[in-house]
Amino acid sequence: MPNKSNQPYKGKANLTVLFGDDEAESLPNSSVPFDAIQLPATQPRRYFDPQAMQCLVESVKIDGILQPLLVRPLSNGKYELVAGERRLRAAKEVGLKEVPVIIKELTEQQALQIALVENLQREDLNPVEETEGILGLLANRLDCSIQEAERLLYRMQNQTLRDNDNVIIQPESEVVAQLFQDLGKMSWESFISNRLPLLKLPEEVLASLREGKIEYTKARAIAKVKDEQARVTLLETAIAENLSLTQIKAQISALKSESQSAPPEDSLQTRIKVALTQVNKSKAWSDPKKQKRLQKLLVDLESLLSS
Repeated sequence: MPNKSNQPYKGKANLTVLFGDDEAESLPNSSVPFDAIQLPATQPRRYFDPQAMQCLVESVKIDGILQPLLVRPLSNGKYELVAGERRLRAAKEVGLKEVPVIIKELTEQQALQIALVENLQREDLNPVEETEGILGLLANRLDCSIQEAERLLYRMQNQTLRDNDNVIIQPESEVVAQLFQDLGKMSWESFISNRLPLLKLPEEVLASLREGKIEYTKARAIAKVKDEQARVTLLETAIAENLSLTQIKAQISALKSESQSAPPEDSLQTRIKVALTQVNKSKAWSDPKKQKRLQKLLVDLESLLSS
């Protein structure tokens, strides 16, 4: 697999896709001071690969910023970044005082939608980022929360399974179908079956997948390990040694064999826990003879633990 961090930066924001041919060509370019640009409160992109960022920084040092940033004017005289956060970070690293921009009047919702679409165009997008991006874009189109968009998708799936057909007539469902048709990446049915489960992966697996440390198929396999410590250890080993999917599955099989052959939880410890529960529930407290025996046992136990 080629290392994308070694590829020269060519500018990934496709304004034609965002605005159409005619409008994209009519958008004027200008330059604004670096300090006049601020980040939005909601940013679709959460992780920036250090190697890819360093590659971009080196490119900007040599060629400058080839693709203008997209910004929208704010009432305080500054500009809010809409698309191009990697380029803005690279400009800061290089120490540019001004950056090329395209200034466009946009509402907050329009700006978020454009940022989400631009994020989904990235070549280095991993499955988790893509899943979160599509959910964010869907929520934006429906003017609802991410959680509500996710629930709608599952309702659509249940309705389709129940009615045994693909006819979805609710207005919200039509928005969903149109969005996936526009994106052309996958069907909404495939998204629900194959992508939404990603967001339910154990946190450490999800974080590694989001950061591009491990492939999608390997992450899903490791996530099936129920024991948390064993899962974390396998994840760290798989990343450090770049284990293949076959090697990971072999280690998972070995873990299962060990688990099946291992002795049950310490029976003595379990018996003590059960006995204490029974003592608390028993009627021994109303019997003087039993109380004396319990007291003697307690003294013996305290003596044993203190030795």
